[in-house]
Parts: sequence; structure tokens; C-alpha cells
Amino acid sequence: MASFNEISVSTLARLIGTPECPVLLDVRIDEDFDAEPRLIPGAYRIRHSRVCETVAQLQNTSVVVYCQKGLKLSQGAAALLRCEGVKAEVLQGGQYAWRDSNLPMVEASKIPEIDTQGRTTWVTKHRPKIDRIACPWLIRRFIDPHAQFLFVAPSQVINVAERFNATPFDVHDVFWSHRGDQCTFDTMVEEFGISNAALARLSLIVRGADTNNHSLAPECAGLLAASLGLSRMYRDDLSQLEAGLGLYDAFYRWARDATEEGHDWPVNNNSKP
Repeated sequence: MASFNEISVSTLARLIGTPECPVLLDVRIDEDFDAEPRLIPGAYRIRHSRVCETVAQLQNTSVVVYCQKGLKLSQGAAALLRCEGVKAEVLQGGQYAWRDSNLPMVEASKIPEIDTQGRTTWVTKHRPKIDRIACPWLIRRFIDPHAQFLFVAPSQVINVAERFNATPFDVHDVFWSHRGDQCTFDTMVEEFGISNAALARLSLIVRGADTNNHSLAPECAGLLAASLGLSRMYRDDLSQLEAGLGLYDAFYRWARDATEEGHDWPVNNNSKP
């Protein structure tokens, strides 16, 4: 059982991928990180001696700090943050406990370069529908909660990527794009190494909706309909993205927790009052 100011691996695993996920700080020393250069989904690396420099950004948030074993580095860093009024917990057992539970971890080498504000920047075609909303959702929930997305004219995606140090996605001839019958969402799940049962189920739905192959899953047509509806409701791409995040939050929670649940209305007409 996790002690006071600790969070268990199982509890944190339920929060990963949801809007309620705490800020995750990886304070492993370089030698420990180099030995296993993967991150818990959504985590940032920071030196344990510099955590107090983040206090201003961490106010009014919940924070989970982890090191290799959940001992001196993470406990000391979390205690320092609590002294500054930040609600900070330690991951029980640290990165080892997460790894040994066979939970997904992000390949750090695949995460694009961060800017001076500590965020990744991505660019794609404007007027997003399915993949170009699903991928930002995946990035925000599992890779970089503060990621910035640029929506530009199709002819300018690569030019903007070069001039603004942004990572292009869901366009032809780039790394983060369709591969065979797989869509860009599939590519990101595979390359980042974050597959789980819920994401595998959601990937099938996104792929079917994005490639107009609704035979892959019954939910594909519904996702397409909702996506097209959002594109008609919002003229601004960023406003559409924010609304779309909620849509994918709902699909993910269904894929994780509610696939066996049905709806029983109307009730059996033969039942007696």
C-alpha cells in the first residue's frame, strides 16, 4: 500500500491518458536515464536540484515525481516542492516499479526537440478532421501535455516546419504519417511505444474512420460523423481541436472501461409494472 505522499503504480496508470493526469517529473540522474531512455507517458525530465525552478508553473496542479527506485531523489524533490506549496507525490517504487508492471513507456529519442518554453511544436494541414485531431489528442495525453499545434495551408506545411522548427505530421513524405493501410495515429502509437489495449481499440476506430473503412469497427462511422460535425461547428482550427480533445477523451474512456456496457432502453414491454 502506498504511504502518505506516495501514489501507487496502479493508481497513476488509471490517470495516464486522461485530463486528470498529474504533471509527471522524471528526476533520474543521467546515468540511470541513459541505461533506460524511456519515460512514463507524459513525463518531463528535470534535474532533481532544479525542481524549485518550476514552482511558478506547478502552482494549482498535482505533481508526481519519480526517480529510478522512488527513494532519495524523488522523495527529496517532492518534499522541496511541497515546501513551496505544490501538491507533490512520489511514485511508489519509481521507474522500476512502472517498468516491471509492463506498462507503456515512451521512447525518449522519438520525442521532437522542445522549445525554450519546454514544449514540442507540430505542424500539419489546416481544417483537420480525424487523424489531425486524433494525433494531437494522443500527443497531449501521452507525450507532451503542453504541445503546440500549427495548422497551415497544405502547400506550406514543410516550409513552416523548416522555418519554425516544427515537426510535420499527417502529410505525404514525412516520418509521422500514413504507412500502408495504417494511419498517422497508428504510426505514433507504434513509434512512441505506448500501445495498450484501449489505444489498440481506439486505433482501429480512428483508422477505419480516417480511411473510410467502416467495416473495421462499428464505431468508425460514429467517429466520422462526430468529426465532420465538429468541422462544421468551428471555423477556427484551434477551437475545433480543443472541442475534439473531449471527443477523444470520451472514446478512450469507452475503449478502456465501457466496451462491455450496453443500453437497455426501451425496457422489456412484457415486464409488469
